[in-house]
Amino acid sequence: MAKTSALPKFIQLSEMLIREIAAGHLADGSRLPPEREMAEDLGVAVGTLRKALADVEAKGLLDRVQGSGNYVRHRPVVDSVYAFFRLELLKGGGLPTAEVLSVDRLAKPEGFAQLGGHPEGHRIRRLRSLDGVLVALEEIWLDRAQRDVIVKDDLSESLYHFYRHELGLVIASVEDRIGVEVVPDWVPDVFHLKAGQTTGYIERISRTATGEPTEFSRTWYDARRATYISRMGKG
Repeated sequence: MAKTSALPKFIQLSEMLIREIAAGHLADGSRLPPEREMAEDLGVAVGTLRKALADVEAKGLLDRVQGSGNYVRHRPVVDSVYAFFRLELLKGGGLPTAEVLSVDRLAKPEGFAQLGGHPEGHRIRRLRSLDGVLVALEEIWLDRAQRDVIVKDDLSESLYHFYRHELGLVIASVEDRIGVEVVPDWVPDVFHLKAGQTTGYIERISRTATGEPTEFSRTWYDARRATYISRMGKG
């Protein structure tokens, strides 16, 4: 099994900081360590860190004060790569990564007719980790009309990043249904939960800005390792 193409390092750092802020691990108004010290702790070049900090600042989560430092600002809703990824470690946060198991072009199962107009879809199966801890098994369906051929090497660790930058497809909203379900029989041996075990379950329909359903996904997650959290801004 090969890992998917990694996101650029500065985006990974930016997303890590965004999720740490959302989880409350970085308090509102707190000052981040000096940039050189922070870069050394994270094992990255100062230039890469500064690019990540600029991205966090652009999203309104950081005040960069010349000669003073970088200060955290809390905002409930942020347009980030993982804005709709709602699994977090039990302690909160965690940088998501993915490992693609398979990509197949197949006839859509019965009941998928509302997902685009093509009779076929791309079925993507993945393992999901948070900070390197395996937490979930995913099956995602995308209408074939979005792209005729998709292979493993096409995919970044964030499918929504791939959709936006490679397909010109922007996910504007999602509808999640949370419950419990049994782990499917295609679960790989490397995953710690086995076929037939009951576990946490998320069924999702993702929609474009016009409300058209464009993606359907199913996620089986280990509630002993991760939890589902949805943070919303004021209406």
